[in-house]
Amino acid sequence: GLGTLNGVVSNAGATLHIGDLADTPVGVVRRVVDLNLTAAIYVARRAVQDLRAGGALVNVSSGAATLGAPHEYVHYAAAKAGVDALTHGLAQEVAARGIRVNGVAPGIVRTEIHADAGDPGRLERVAPKVPMGRVGEPEEVAEAIAWLLSDACPYATGTTLRVGGGR
Repeated sequence: GLGTLNGVVSNAGATLHIGDLADTPVGVVRRVVDLNLTAAIYVARRAVQDLRAGGALVNVSSGAATLGAPHEYVHYAAAKAGVDALTHGLAQEVAARGIRVNGVAPGIVRTEIHADAGDPGRLERVAPKVPMGRVGEPEEVAEAIAWLLSDACPYATGTTLRVGGGR
């Protein structure tokens, strides 16, 4: 085993392609689902085997899971919606053992995910659509994750916290 764990963060994500689903290669869809959903299931399965009572798992989802991301990356949004379902269901399975399972759904955050998918200018294009009027910073998402992992958040489980500037 991994020994006794206090907390685990499952944070893998890539869109790999931007465009309509009909134009997204099948191999890309499979890779995106494997990376964003299947891997999260495997990490969660292993984590709850070794988390101590009072421990916490935080799955990193995406605001796209509820926005759908039409004409951009529906395949990614669908996979991240699966992560939200995993978070909600698994939280109920392990709550009696004192393990909390939550998620964080970042919005538009300054990372390489968009450039890696071939759209390096997306952040600047989308920022005006965010109610707070700006792109989020990775540290802001990290603060939310740290809070969900901490003892300051003992009664929250099965929820996904949106960290997206109101979008």
